[in-house]
Amino acid sequence: MSSMLATRLREGTKQSHSLAENAGFIQCFLKGAVEKTSYRQLLANFYFVYTALEDELDALQTHPVLSQLYFPELKRQSSLIQDLTYYWGPHWQDAISPSAATQGYVDRIQEVAIADPILLVAHSYTRYLGDLSGGQLLKKIARRGMNLPPDQGTAFYDFIDIPTPKAFKATYRQALDHLPLETSRIDQVIDEANLAFKLNMGLFQELEGNLIRAIGQMIFNHLTRPRRDRQSPWSPDLGESTKLQPQD
Repeated sequence: MSSMLATRLREGTKQSHSLAENAGFIQCFLKGAVEKTSYRQLLANFYFVYTALEDELDALQTHPVLSQLYFPELKRQSSLIQDLTYYWGPHWQDAISPSAATQGYVDRIQEVAIADPILLVAHSYTRYLGDLSGGQLLKKIARRGMNLPPDQGTAFYDFIDIPTPKAFKATYRQALDHLPLETSRIDQVIDEANLAFKLNMGLFQELEGNLIRAIGQMIFNHLTRPRRDRQSPWSPDLGESTKLQPQD
């Protein structure tokens, strides 16, 4: 019997999607204002988040619920290492450390992995489906905005083991719908997904200061004027909305 979790997650996180649309860092990114210092820091932050998430999912891969949503082809850690080596050099591990918002995100992932592992479903959904949905668009913007050389600096967006993201997302949503969760547990997963969006937004908001220093306050204000016709590319369900061109 289907739990309709995929639909419930999409509907239950709409407000979080709306908040994501208005994040200054994302609006500037979508309009091509990609500043290398901020971008490489974002990748560093993602490295700590994905390392925490993937370590926990690996440790729980035989969990009766999480095992049904365990897809190693989604893993981003090795791709992030490629990008961090490009931006920071071979000693990148000595150059990066988690920001305050990043540490809070990591702490939450590790906390729920111990206290209530099923809530990791929300963190997996929020990050991985968002990456699959908006990845190719963001890759093109990053390459153009930073004038990157071919095949350098954007490995994060390449899912080499997922040749057809649209088909994979359908499989992922089907797996979500077949998780054996009661209504009360589904509500908890939705609440955690909204928290995951908030934690992600914290990463972006932290970087706005660096971006403003690089491009100037006036340009930042111009690029972030409110608009209603653009959706965050980090939305897990991009491509099912008409707000931004579908990537599928």
